[in-house]
Amino acid sequence: MPRLFGTDGIRGLANQDPITPEMALRLGRAVIYFCKQNGNSPSVVIGRDTRASGEMLECAIVSGVLSAGGRVLRAGLIPTPGVAFLTRQLGAGSGIVVSASHNPYDYNGFKLFSHQGFKLSDKEESEMEDMIISAEVLYAQGDPGHVEVLDDADERYMSFLGGIFPEKYSLKRMKIVLDCANGATYRLAPALFEGLGAEVEALSVEPDGKNINLNCGSQHTEALKKKVLEKKADVGLAFDGDGDRLIAVDELGNALTGDRIMAICAKMMRELGELKSNLVVSTVMSNIGLRLTLERLNIENICTQVGDRYVTEALRERDANLGGEDSGHVIFLQHHTTGDGLISALQLLSAMRLFDQSLSELSAVMTVFPQTLINVAVKSKPDITTLPDVVSAVERVEQKVGERGRVLVRYSGTEPVCRVMVEGENEKEVKVYARQIAEVIEKELN
Repeated sequence: MPRLFGTDGIRGLANQDPITPEMALRLGRAVIYFCKQNGNSPSVVIGRDTRASGEMLECAIVSGVLSAGGRVLRAGLIPTPGVAFLTRQLGAGSGIVVSASHNPYDYNGFKLFSHQGFKLSDKEESEMEDMIISAEVLYAQGDPGHVEVLDDADERYMSFLGGIFPEKYSLKRMKIVLDCANGATYRLAPALFEGLGAEVEALSVEPDGKNINLNCGSQHTEALKKKVLEKKADVGLAFDGDGDRLIAVDELGNALTGDRIMAICAKMMRELGELKSNLVVSTVMSNIGLRLTLERLNIENICTQVGDRYVTEALRERDANLGGEDSGHVIFLQHHTTGDGLISALQLLSAMRLFDQSLSELSAVMTVFPQTLINVAVKSKPDITTLPDVVSAVERVEQKVGERGRVLVRYSGTEPVCRVMVEGENEKEVKVYARQIAEVIEKELN
């Protein structure tokens, strides 16, 4: 059996291996075995996003947990970071989210959290994978477990979020447009920002099981940009399907990705004396502009491989509290154990209030270098270094962009895709170089 876990949990097309009810049942059993083996409570918080396949897979996980004698705490439709929060608050042994994040509706997946609310480490994932596959993870010998419905899951999570925004600030007279991606934030996000006094217009809040992330949310900000300009709003906030990412839009209609959000928040936290270890953790996908901005602000920056859990691990190792990915996962470790789009939004709005500046003015702290990302569909994923033509193409481009540019070629951990990223000072050249590498990969792997 191929490796189950990718960059962020287990993911694939729903009703196709490994995203099947059979796998979900095995996962439910394995999680209880994992909890007991590690001396944690045999209880699991389970939540999901709005995908049509979510209920099917959730029910299968529930059956697996119960068959192993575990206790299910059912949170229902809730953002991924909400499950991480509830797992920690309720003292559960684990948390499971049925979601494929920003992917189309026909995908789904399983994200796992430890009893502390953190995503599993590579070692823990390997252990869990062995348990899922192993025939030794058996049904309970005694009575099966039971289910408790968390009727107050939303209220608990909302109370937690509301306590993060500084009391001295208010969102009164602020116009905010939200894009909830027809996903897990569709109820909570409008209520949160209205409760803080903002005038809110919410887009993509009518999920039907198939429209999650469909031309909306953090991956598709066109409609949000248009509405921000039309309403003369102060800011637009776009979340992904499971609510752990944020992409912002300023009052001029310009999108701000995770890197710029981190730059703004790093400046704010440094100003307030809240930036632990004077450090920001980013990934290899972050724009060169972020590193240069942090250097100018005298803030240290280290990079990890792609994946917000690797960012979190580095933050914990270095006793730091701010890091994230350009894709919109931003971790504020002083508040939460994982990336949370709603917390990122609250922090960004706090910066606007602290500096008394518009979002476009704040975003000027970072100059974004031209960057082109091409996703090449591939039939296999051999080690890139074993492909001489690809290696040569990459080396040629690296020589051309020099020290003021970068080339990164990596496989997606969740899709059959090879990502080609080229960054440099000249936008036209960057696009040409990226296409040159992509064409070689297309020829080699298809």
